[in-house]
Amino acid sequence: MSDNPISADNQQERLLDAYLTGFADGKGSFNVSFRKRKDYKLPWKVSACFNISQKEKRILEIFQKHLQCGTLRSRPDGVWYYEVNSLIDLQKYIIPFFQRNPFLSEKKQRDFFLFQRIALLLSSNQHLQQSGIQNILTLRRNMNGGGKRKYSEVEILSAFSKESSETICQTH
Repeated sequence: MSDNPISADNQQERLLDAYLTGFADGKGSFNVSFRKRKDYKLPWKVSACFNISQKEKRILEIFQKHLQCGTLRSRPDGVWYYEVNSLIDLQKYIIPFFQRNPFLSEKKQRDFFLFQRIALLLSSNQHLQQSGIQNILTLRRNMNGGGKRKYSEVEILSAFSKESSETICQTH
C-alpha cells in the first residue's frame, strides 16, 4: 500500500466512480420524452434526461455532488429522484462520466449508446426537423425495452404533418 496521499485519493475516486456506475446500472435510466407545447414553433418539446429514483436521499446526494449537476426532488410517498434534464449538463458531465466508467450490463450499455446518439441529434438541432424527430423516435424505440409512452410515434409524427398542412393553408 502506498503512503502517497494522491494515490489514495485516486483510488477512492475510482472506487466511488465504480460504485456510482454500478448503482446507475441497476437503478438509473436514460429517457427521451416528447411533450406537447403550444408555445413552441414545433408541436413537441424533445427532452433528454438521466435519472435515478429511490428512497435513500443520501446516495442521490452523492451522485449530485460527484457529477456536479442535476437536481433532487421528492414524491409524497418518500421516493427521491436525482435527475439531469439539461442537455448541456448531460453532455458536459453525465455522458463523459459513463464513457469513462462503462456499464457492465448489456441493456444499460445499449440504452446509453442510443442516448448518446440522441443527445448528439438534439445538440445539432436535428429535433427541429421532422426527419430528425423520426431518427430520435427510431433510436428511442430500442431504449428501455420499448417502455410505456404517453404519445405514440404515429401521434408525434402526425402533429408535424398537421402543422405543415395548417401552415400551407395559412400561406394561401
